[in-house]
Amino acid sequence: MALLKLGSKSEAFCCEGQAWRCKSGLPSDITIEIGEMSFYLHKFPLLSRSGLLEKLMNESTKDDGSLCVLQLSDIPGGAKAFELIAKFCYGVRFELTPLNVVALRCASEYLQMTNEYGEENLVSQTESFLNDVFSNWTDTIKALETCEEVLSYAEELHIVSRCINSLAMKACSDSKLLNWPVMDNGKDSVRDVWNGISTGTKTQPMTDDWWYEDVSFLSLPLYKRLIQAVEDGGMRAGNISGALVFYAKKYVPLMNRQSSFKDVTHAKSGSTPSEADQRALLEEIVELLPKQKGVTETRFLLRLLRTAMMLQASPSCRVNLEGRVGLQLDQAILDDLLIPNIGYTVETLYDIDCFQRILDHFLLIDQASAAVSPCIMEESQLIEGSQSLASITRVANLVDSYLAEVAPDVNFKFPKFQTLASAIPEYARPVSDGIYRAIDIYLKAHPWLTDIEREQICRLMNCQKLSLEASTHAAQNERLPLRVIVQVLFFEQLRLRTSISGWFFVSENLENSQNVSGAIGQHADNATRGRGRSVEDMRERVSELEKECNNMKEEFQKMVKTKRRWNIFFRRKSQCNTKSGKPSEDETCQTVPPKVH
Repeated sequence: MALLKLGSKSEAFCCEGQAWRCKSGLPSDITIEIGEMSFYLHKFPLLSRSGLLEKLMNESTKDDGSLCVLQLSDIPGGAKAFELIAKFCYGVRFELTPLNVVALRCASEYLQMTNEYGEENLVSQTESFLNDVFSNWTDTIKALETCEEVLSYAEELHIVSRCINSLAMKACSDSKLLNWPVMDNGKDSVRDVWNGISTGTKTQPMTDDWWYEDVSFLSLPLYKRLIQAVEDGGMRAGNISGALVFYAKKYVPLMNRQSSFKDVTHAKSGSTPSEADQRALLEEIVELLPKQKGVTETRFLLRLLRTAMMLQASPSCRVNLEGRVGLQLDQAILDDLLIPNIGYTVETLYDIDCFQRILDHFLLIDQASAAVSPCIMEESQLIEGSQSLASITRVANLVDSYLAEVAPDVNFKFPKFQTLASAIPEYARPVSDGIYRAIDIYLKAHPWLTDIEREQICRLMNCQKLSLEASTHAAQNERLPLRVIVQVLFFEQLRLRTSISGWFFVSENLENSQNVSGAIGQHADNATRGRGRSVEDMRERVSELEKECNNMKEEFQKMVKTKRRWNIFFRRKSQCNTKSGKPSEDETCQTVPPKVH
C-alpha cells in the first residue's frame, strides 16, 4: 500500500472527551467547532496555510479581544479529516494513505490550502499522492471506496471518475503483461522480492476473472459506472457478463438457494440485504448484462428470472429476461425451465405461461432469421441454416420433455397443452417418440377428456415418425382412440413391407449379376436356392400380415356400423317417448333394435 509521511514534529495534541487541545503550553485563541467536537487551537498556524480560515478569522475578529469561534460543520470528512489538517498545519507527523487521501484532498480544497498560502501545501501534496495511488490497482480500489463519504466533493474534483478510469484501464489490459498486486479478501497479496529473488509464496497465474472479487466490494452506483467504463474500454462481453454474475450471486441471496446465507455479506452493513435492495440490484444487473446471444449462460438467466418473480421485480425486467432466455432457448436444460408458480391464486404447479412466452420469442426469432435467407445461399449460409435446424430440433425435444414433465398436473388445461405442443413445426420433430410420451402421460392424468379431445390431441403426433418401440407401445395402448391404433398398425405394416421390398430388390439384382457372369460354382447355387427359400418365406409372412391388417380393418368397420345403428335406435326411442309420453302396455313404440352381426 502506498504511504507518504508528512511533518516532522512529535505528537502535540491530546483529546479530552469532545475537546481536542494543543499541548504547546500557549493559551488557545481560536476554537473551531465541527459537530460535537471542539478544537482549541492557535490562529497563526492555521491562517498561514488556509485561505478560508484566514477569511473567516478576519470576519469574526472583535475589538474586545474575546476568543474567536468558527463553525466548520460542512467540511468534507468531518472532525476526523480536520484533525489531520490541524497536524499538517502544526507540522506534526502523520501518514497519508489511500484510505484518507480522498477526504484530505476534498477538505484541503474546501479550506483553500493552495500553494498561495505556503509552499507544498496540502492541496498539492494530496494531489501528487493521488497520482501515485492511481498507479496501483489495490490502492485505487481503496481510494474509490472512501469517495462515498465525500461523494459530492469527490465528484466535483473528478476523483471518482479518475479512480474508475484507472481501474477500467487496468482491467481491460492484458493481465499477463502486468504485475499489479491483487487483493485477497480485501487484503493485499504481494510477494517480497530481494535482489530479484522471490522470498514469498508464489502467486497463482492471473486469469480473465482476476478482478471480479476485487471490485465486488464497491457499492452498486460505483460498480455500475465501472462496468460501463470497462465496456467503453473494449472489454469482451463475456468478461463483463462474468463480473456481473459474480456481483449478483454475492448480493442477491435469493439466487443461492443451495448455499448458506451466512457466507453472503453486504458490502456496507455486513448483513443480508433487504428484498427491496435485492430487487433494485437485480433490475440494474439485468440492464447491464450484455445483450449478445450466448454471452451469459442460459442457466444464470433463468435463475435471474426465477428470482425476479420471487422478488416481484418490475414487468419490464421480467419481459427483458424472458426475451434473453428465448434468444438462446436451445441452450437451456429442462430442470431450469421448471419455474414454480408463485402466489395463492395459481392453478398449475409450474409457470407454463412463462415457458409459452419464452418459446414464442424463440420461434419469432427463428422465423425472422429464416425469412431473410435468400433462395440462393452460399456455403456459410448453408452452415447457418443447418445450425438453425439443429437449434429448433433441440428446442422441440425440450418442449416435448417439458410437456411430459407438466402433463400429470390435473389443472393443466387441454387448450394450453395443445397450443404448446402445436407451436413446434412438423419438420423440427424427426422422431415423434417425445410428443407421444407426453400425450400418453396427459391422457393417463386426464381420463375425463372427451373422444373429440382425444382425437385432437393425437393429431399432434405423426404416427409415421414413431420408432419401433413406440409403435409397439402405441398399438397396445388402450388410452389412444381406436383410429390412432389402426393407423399405427398400418404404418408399421407399410414400413415392414417397404423394408422387405427393398431386400427383395437387392436379392434380385444379386441373382441377375450372378446369372450374367456365368461362372457360378456349386456352392453359389446352393446359396441361391437357400436365398430363394428365404424369399418365399418372407413373401408368405407379408401375405399373412396383409390378411391380419385387412381383418382388423373389417372388424373396425363393423364396430363403427354397430355403434351407428345403436345410436339410431336410441334416437328413435327417445323421439317415440317424447311424442306419446310414457308408453302403456297396449301402446308401445314399434321400434325394433338393430341386429348385431
